[in-house]
Amino acid sequence: MALYMKAAEILDKVEQKKGAVKTLVYESKYQNIKQLFALVCETHKYSSVLQEIIDSTSFLKETKLRIHLAKVLAYDLLIGRGVKCGGTWKVMMMKHRSRLQAALARIKIKRKVSRNEDLLPSGFQQMQGDVIPRFVRVNTLKTTVEDVIDYLKREGFTYQGTASRLEDLDRLSGKSFLCDLHLEDLLVFSAKMDFHNHFLYKAGHIILQDKASCLPAFLLNPPVSSHVIDACAAPGNKTSHLAAIMKNKGKLFAFDLDTKRLSTMSTLLLRAGVTCQQLANQDFLKVDPQSSEYKEAKYILLDPSCSGSGMVCLRDKALEPQEDKRLQSLAAFQLRCLNHALQFPQVQRVVYSTCSVHSEENENVVSACLQQNPGFRLVHLLPNWPERGHDPFKQCLRANPAKTRTHGFFVAMLEKRSLQREGENVLITTTLPAGGEEKQDIQQSSAPDEEQENSETASEHPTNPGSKKKRKRNRKKTQNLES
Repeated sequence: MALYMKAAEILDKVEQKKGAVKTLVYESKYQNIKQLFALVCETHKYSSVLQEIIDSTSFLKETKLRIHLAKVLAYDLLIGRGVKCGGTWKVMMMKHRSRLQAALARIKIKRKVSRNEDLLPSGFQQMQGDVIPRFVRVNTLKTTVEDVIDYLKREGFTYQGTASRLEDLDRLSGKSFLCDLHLEDLLVFSAKMDFHNHFLYKAGHIILQDKASCLPAFLLNPPVSSHVIDACAAPGNKTSHLAAIMKNKGKLFAFDLDTKRLSTMSTLLLRAGVTCQQLANQDFLKVDPQSSEYKEAKYILLDPSCSGSGMVCLRDKALEPQEDKRLQSLAAFQLRCLNHALQFPQVQRVVYSTCSVHSEENENVVSACLQQNPGFRLVHLLPNWPERGHDPFKQCLRANPAKTRTHGFFVAMLEKRSLQREGENVLITTTLPAGGEEKQDIQQSSAPDEEQENSETASEHPTNPGSKKKRKRNRKKTQNLES
């Protein structure tokens, strides 16, 4: 009963665009997060079909249920694994089962389909083919990749080595697994593998985190003992990743305005063995960059609130007018956060990321920020990554199920430019992600006189004398974001 009440509450907020499913589910503190997340996502996918069934049977009038509660109950009864509650609700649903099933059958006949999946809107039907593997990040604060692999092999899992290409991930089945081809502390399993009740997960030795979500901390790659800011930190997976990269040394300042989310995050970090964090229930926009507390903060990870449109279960269709207004509001907030991050006097690198597929929240925000902060430029990230930012922001990364086998995501890294003072070149020293070609490429893009970097980023900055028209267009975009 509690499951359906909570699912209905979250579904209502999702359909009113008050937050992403993942965020709302974590905030709920429901005991079985996975079960709640699945029920909300699946009901949301079939929402229009369920609405049609409910309307055609006068179900609401006879049961006096609210629409979102009726939808989650009808989903489990007709499409899911059966109603999981007992008592009067179960009796009520069994009483109306035949009528609801008949309504579903009539809809299938009308649309000339035989499967429930064929009733989904086209956007969700395409999504059905986007099977994302189960990614498991090894928490190196508590164990090693080698030890986790050995442990799993003793449990009957089959280790197939390190993936050499993305297609290797598609062939995973049963208890076979691989080491990811980009992130060495990431293991990859078939999509059906579940670790929520596994000892390694409960003990904090592994973190269940999508690969795209691992990219921001991996690319920021703060040195051991550095001072780092995680600006919008909850629910904490990226924070724990940063702490692991820092080897729990230095200081990790983590901010979040939501008290409940911060409480959830505190529990997660405790389980992960993180000790270098300083949590603050505070709005990042109100943090004083000039405070002596942050005088050594050189690395900032900014993953602000966004539309969540990259989450597979929330794949959206064409933007409606009200959604466009919401995106503009989100983008304005994201731009303020990114501009604020660049005000910290010692900051060298800022990674900006979203789980959104919309340019309004991604390339447009980065473009406006660079216009307002000519002292920073983009770093060309992972040149072999298969999905790049939209033109002209090829330095940035995008992710999606089809091309990267992940949820939809966007990552950009802004680096402080070399400063010329009285004829002297001052080069900002940074720590680079390890790994062959990627390291070499990033080093080249950081060089103050690099011709390739200049040609790639010239149109983004107001210092380019040959881009007056583009500067006018970008100023208009910036004004729209700020309004």
